[in-house]
Amino acid sequence: MNAIELLPVGTPATSYAPPYSTIRVHADAAGDVHWLHMHADAGPGVRPCFRKPLMTEMHAYLDGITGDPQARPERLRHLVLASAADAFNLGGDLDVFSALIRARDGDGLLRYARSCVDGVYRFHAGLDGSFRTIALLQGDALGGGLEMALSCHTIVAEEGVGMGLPEVLFGLFPGMGAYNFLSRRVSPQLAERIILEGRVYSAEEMHAMGVVDILVPRGQGEQAVNDLIRQQQRIPQSYLAMNAVRGISNRVDYQELMDITRVWVDAALALDEKSLRTMDRLVKAQTRRSGQVLS
Repeated sequence: MNAIELLPVGTPATSYAPPYSTIRVHADAAGDVHWLHMHADAGPGVRPCFRKPLMTEMHAYLDGITGDPQARPERLRHLVLASAADAFNLGGDLDVFSALIRARDGDGLLRYARSCVDGVYRFHAGLDGSFRTIALLQGDALGGGLEMALSCHTIVAEEGVGMGLPEVLFGLFPGMGAYNFLSRRVSPQLAERIILEGRVYSAEEMHAMGVVDILVPRGQGEQAVNDLIRQQQRIPQSYLAMNAVRGISNRVDYQELMDITRVWVDAALALDEKSLRTMDRLVKAQTRRSGQVLS
């Protein structure tokens, strides 16, 4: 399999100009609130996971909104990460993983993983520091999809949504920030248990544990996000200051993320054929469930 090539972080947005094919984006007139819906191309056979085109377009869009020459660092802005599919995100592209592992392409695995790490790190840092990031979960968030949600400042989830880290089912662990971000929301012991159990929890269970910040009934997620944004914009300087405080006292270090990712690559290359066949079965299951679109 050929190596995966992704646009590096920092590539000007004009290098991958709209209209986008895998994401749907919109912002308010002032450019203070941005919505990014993943999986705009969702349909039969298109799995709502972190496929190469989705990752490339997401990075390009984030580069564009943080490179705004009119942006002022003292202006609080918001980025909402949501989904146009029936799932928020089912995680890494297992089809790519299995192909790279069978080809013994550790460099390809690391390139893919680095792009994921770059994404979660940007959401964790508030992009350029002026954004509050919000994950809106109206469908299941699994594996890398949950990692991305965990990297955001706030998780808003609708009741009944499934959330989990199933990588242990095929002998791996979530290697792009799950432990780092979970252990800042719950105890390290509970974070480790969630990872090693590999089961899917309900949003209600995750809210009780302190992983989900805001839990709302089905269909009320967008309203809850809009209410949250209005609340935060009443005291913008406080939230900008809190971004800085988080960066000092509760920061996830980029190098720490990459060191763990290299452990993930080594573990992936050690998987046997039985584990890879399990991965293949999960790909088929994801493909079967694809096709439903929320909006």
